[in-house]
Amino acid sequence: MKSMKSVVPHLSFCVFLLCGNCLAAPPSPEALDACMRGWADQNLFSGTVLAAQDGQVLLHNAYGMADYNAPIANTCDTRFRIGSLTKGFTALAVLQLEEQGRLRTSDRLATVMPDYPHADTITLDMLLNHRSGIVDHTTLPDFQTVRRTSPCALARTIETFQSLPLDFTPGTQFKYSNSNYILLGHIIESVTRKPYADVIQRQILEPLGMHGTGFEYYRRPIPNMALDHTLENGSIRRAQDRVMQNAHASGALYSTAHDLYLWDRAFRTGRLVKEKMRQKILSCDAEYRYGWATTEMFDRKILAHSGETEGFCSTIIRFVDDDACLIVLSNLEGCSMGRIIQSLSALLFDRPYQLPKKAPTGPQASADYGAYVGRYQIKPGFFIDVTTQDGQLYRQATGQSRLQLHPESKDTFFVTEADARITFEYGGEGQVARLVLHQGNRDFPGDRL
Repeated sequence: MKSMKSVVPHLSFCVFLLCGNCLAAPPSPEALDACMRGWADQNLFSGTVLAAQDGQVLLHNAYGMADYNAPIANTCDTRFRIGSLTKGFTALAVLQLEEQGRLRTSDRLATVMPDYPHADTITLDMLLNHRSGIVDHTTLPDFQTVRRTSPCALARTIETFQSLPLDFTPGTQFKYSNSNYILLGHIIESVTRKPYADVIQRQILEPLGMHGTGFEYYRRPIPNMALDHTLENGSIRRAQDRVMQNAHASGALYSTAHDLYLWDRAFRTGRLVKEKMRQKILSCDAEYRYGWATTEMFDRKILAHSGETEGFCSTIIRFVDDDACLIVLSNLEGCSMGRIIQSLSALLFDRPYQLPKKAPTGPQASADYGAYVGRYQIKPGFFIDVTTQDGQLYRQATGQSRLQLHPESKDTFFVTEADARITFEYGGEGQVARLVLHQGNRDFPGDRL
């Protein structure tokens, strides 16, 4: 189960190694497409990709299937759940209301929700920037058992967390919480006296001609919508269902790569908000401001956000000073979104990159694999279980899917679904004593229990 907590988690762990056979290619459509086919041809990506630089679209292609059972191929018009990318639209709507004089981001929550606990100490800015201390409602037990798969009114969602203690004193820390944007959705509706979806439609989608974007209502069919899938051990199947309407202003929108590019261009040109509001995002060095994470890639400042929900993942990257944009939408949960974004970015800026390793096609079964079986502790509460089945070797980390380990060399294995390798090491008695997880140019040792 996913809780749409993603900001840019993939990128911070994706540092690519230089190697002799990993030469950078120029940012041509052919090179970008070849990069993506390196992922799609191994069933490691399904979705649409748009890459643009200096106002020119370099690549806008679709890969994989919208429905693997039918089968129906993805096209550039296919619509995808974008999860937490919704937060950027919500934040923009709030800034528009501030421009209209209908609220101020410096207002206390008490001005619009006077009965909310701690309303006198929490500002709208704190909600927008995840500095309120309010508990993330998607971490509560009833979310997994009830609210993930059954419709839940916005007011009821707020009731699940409003009386809980704060995680910290408002304004003192950053902690990502979907509850912040649930409250912002309620505030937008209270101030405008219109449904959130109608406000987004009228203030953002219609002015920009974003006809492939909208709010996902429960059991309301959406034309050209991709179905949710998940990748596990090289096989693709349907993912768990989820009622996205419940995510509301924190994650209920769907879109296309083309529409999100229209949104990117509007942000750069100041079409939807005046320069003063645009600078509230651009001029701040905080790690998260108004629906965007601020970080760097290849020594370039970027605004970015990712979204993950059952069967879908999405990322948009804005290179602030280079007028470049990458949009990747996928209906394949488990795809290596961070590595894909890194590879495409490397092509844009003439840097080295790596394509995914191919799993061996011949027999891999080995009687020696039994020596690796066991539980390994990476840190308290986080384990990697190594098992065998039908002569193959598998690993399953805490809270993650089981993935097959493919032999790279003696005692070293890799997975095709992630930028990760595992090396097994021996103790004094000649028995496997620990493993080392190699990921993101870092090593994480774990003793065998």
